[in-house]
Amino acid sequence: MSKSLYELAAEMVTAQASHVAMTPDEMAEAITKAYQTLASIKSMEEAGEAPEVETEPAEEIPEKLLKLREAPLRSIRQKSVVCLECGAEFKMLTNKHLEQHGMTANEYRAKYGMKKRQPLSCKSLSADRAKVAKEKGLADKLVAARTAKKADAKKAKAPKKKAAPKADALAE
Repeated sequence: MSKSLYELAAEMVTAQASHVAMTPDEMAEAITKAYQTLASIKSMEEAGEAPEVETEPAEEIPEKLLKLREAPLRSIRQKSVVCLECGAEFKMLTNKHLEQHGMTANEYRAKYGMKKRQPLSCKSLSADRAKVAKEKGLADKLVAARTAKKADAKKAKAPKKKAAPKADALAE
């Protein structure tokens, strides 16, 4: 036996309420709206009409965002970075934010024609990080680590000399 329209509406709102916090009043209103929508769809089906679907027009992209998309590096400013997908401003575009747009940092850079190593953080944050790295001497430590690694690699690749035969083996 098929479910009633009220049961279907209740299931739909219950599923929605499991993802979004809703007050009892909001749930009751949502059930009423869902029921009315389902009832109108059912009556249209019985009459042989196609239901009219109300679609909201796509959000217009602000003109400022369109200009930034033409020159994406302008979105990286001194004290903020503008997300070229939604127009939100941050100190740094994080992977978590980019996931909301269904992309990774590398996909974002590729989409807007940025270099693969282009930082997605504001210029002041990048400068502060560079300053701290210089103060800690990280560049010198990196050079030392790389030379040590090369030396270890050369030692590992060097051919081992064969040992000279022992005197006992020669006597036989």
